Amino acid sequence: MTVTELYRGYIACLNSQDWQKLHRFVHDEVHYNGDRVGLSDYQEMLERDFREIPDLYFDIQLLIAEPPFIASRLQFNCTPKGTFFGLPINGRKVSFSENVFYEFLNDRIRNVWSVIDKAAIEAQL
Repeated sequence: MTVTELYRGYIACLNSQDWQKLHRFVHDEVHYNGDRVGLSDYQEMLERDFREIPDLYFDIQLLIAEPPFIASRLQFNCTPKGTFFGLPINGRKVSFSENVFYEFLNDRIRNVWSVIDKAAIEAQL
């Protein structure tokens, strides 16, 4: 399976919240923005995101692969329940992008580097 196919499977896993399959896509020793978080904390972070943003959906807008790396631009149109990145969203619909890079090791995501466009969210408030 190519890293692109693995990545699309990972995004499908997130969107369906199929946490039992997450280990197939994410390494046990995953790092997020330079910090070792491990699979269980990474899963916890994702589950919290879905609790705080019930209509969260990861929409791939751009995908570039140079194995073992993936670069992706994800688009979100969602309704966070309360504060989001310290901003008082409180149930308003917002749109923003995330630019995220992944490094795969043994067909699983080992490193994630994420930058979310907070300025786009602020401009909508």
